Amino acid sequence: LLWPSPRLRVLGDDRQGRRIFTFSCCRLPPLHQLNHQRLLEYLKYTLDQHVENDYTIVYFHYGLSSQNKPSLGWLQNTYKEFDRKYKKNLKALYVVHPTSLIKALWNIFKPLISHKFGKKVTYCSNLRELREHLQCDQLLIPPEVVRYDEKLQNLHKGQPPPPTKTPPPRPPLPTQQFGVSLQYLRDKNQGELIPPVLRWTVTYLREKGLRTEGLFRRSASAQTVRQVQRLYDQGKPVNFDDYGDMHLPAVILKTFLRELPQPLLTFQVYEQILGITSVESSLRVTHCRLILRSLPEHNYAVLRYLMGFLHEVSLESISNKMNSSNLACVFGLNLIWPSQGVASLSALVPLNLFTELLIEYYDKVFSCQEAPGEHTRDTVEVQQAGPVTKEFMKTGTPRASPYLSRLRIS
Repeated sequence: LLWPSPRLRVLGDDRQGRRIFTFSCCRLPPLHQLNHQRLLEYLKYTLDQHVENDYTIVYFHYGLSSQNKPSLGWLQNTYKEFDRKYKKNLKALYVVHPTSLIKALWNIFKPLISHKFGKKVTYCSNLRELREHLQCDQLLIPPEVVRYDEKLQNLHKGQPPPPTKTPPPRPPLPTQQFGVSLQYLRDKNQGELIPPVLRWTVTYLREKGLRTEGLFRRSASAQTVRQVQRLYDQGKPVNFDDYGDMHLPAVILKTFLRELPQPLLTFQVYEQILGITSVESSLRVTHCRLILRSLPEHNYAVLRYLMGFLHEVSLESISNKMNSSNLACVFGLNLIWPSQGVASLSALVPLNLFTELLIEYYDKVFSCQEAPGEHTRDTVEVQQAGPVTKEFMKTGTPRASPYLSRLRIS
């Protein structure tokens, strides 16, 4: 199925770093021209490549008519075909331009649909409402949908939008962990360089989770994640043993990074990182060191602490299936993102490659001899967090990976 077609499009990531899929009904051909079983197989094939991670679907309802509308039986069978594997990591389903028909269908299927799944559905009566949730500039919205949206706007011209009152922002709590700057955390924690929530989650995972299969790739209950965030923000203790889910602290760690006001690698080095693919392979590790030299002292210390831990995770990849390449795919967009909008699909390769270099060649990138002078005060702190691994000391060479198989260290 090629565009224009009822293709499930993969289009970048939303504000939480989740992959976005779009489906447009206006691209559905007449019923007699569409093999619905093939369509179902195509949808599952496309989703299968991404459902191990959290994802979002945007469904453009405009264009569905009696000529191309699937039967209720097919819809019911389709819902059954998409088992828990698909539903668990679907975090949001946006239905754009819903009609009374689709709302009626929703009521029909509601008894068959789980309550959890129902809470993921959001109706957007126009594209403006969709923009409140997603950056629409990365979505390939069909021209027919755009024209229909403009038509709806023209019908409502002259009617002032309802007044909205935005409450003033609340000052963060003294114990706040999420959504505040590294400097704020340092000031509130007696000058401690490593944020408490980062240290607690890393310590727990290092002691109990290094060999957990799919570590950092699997999701956790969104409700539980929010509950743990509230506890941390209120300064209350969290015992991950009480939850019985080793993936929960991993998700909390990623959430902390994703909710920093500025990415850990800072906005300033974004363009430099994108240029990593144009650097000769033998010079890339040196280039990484030069980029990190420009980071603020605090960011460098936290990054070194985190990369030392992820390097340890990668050394257990036989058990956890998370080598440096897999970890880079998970952490790339959690460490760096552009100051405006979201990272494009073309940016993923250099972002992931840069992250993989930091993990795979941790000992070279963060070696004490090569670290900038202004970072040496953090040496004791970060060495405790990321010790040089025995394997590297014995062999002098790190493990090979897909991105770095031809890389020579200078």
